[in-house]
Amino acid sequence: MALPEEIFQHGPDPDNPGWKHWNLKDDTLFNGAVMGKLITRREGDKCRLRMFPERRHENLQGIIHGAVSLALIDISLFTTMHVVGSGNAGPSVTLELSTQFLAGGDPKKPLDAVTEIMRETGKLVFVRGEVVQDETCVCAYSGIIRKLPPRDLPGLKSGPTEG
Repeated sequence: MALPEEIFQHGPDPDNPGWKHWNLKDDTLFNGAVMGKLITRREGDKCRLRMFPERRHENLQGIIHGAVSLALIDISLFTTMHVVGSGNAGPSVTLELSTQFLAGGDPKKPLDAVTEIMRETGKLVFVRGEVVQDETCVCAYSGIIRKLPPRDLPGLKSGPTEG
């Protein structure tokens, strides 16, 4: 079974004091290849996950593409499980995600998903949150995550590593 430290970079971010990295070590997977650098921090009972929009994240209107906001939200569900929940963000899957788009995201500003856990059971995590930029709420959301039993992940060695 792959350990979290074999999959994620989750140490302090020297460019952003008080924040930690939230990046997969394999940057060819979706998070790194599409989203770019992600950082996170705990804020009381909430988790803030930040991305830094680039030109590739814009739509034809020059605002952040809705799919980018949805991807940030989905990643934030698991970040929140790790940062303020049971500490085990994987393996898990999104069962449900309800999102309300309220404003266009400005591609020149960081985009933050601020998420809280409403309830966590042995197998389910219920969350809600907002995607924000300064005082603007870009999206509101709620979701349900299903925790899965530990298993080997494709592309990662299982068992003890060789020296």
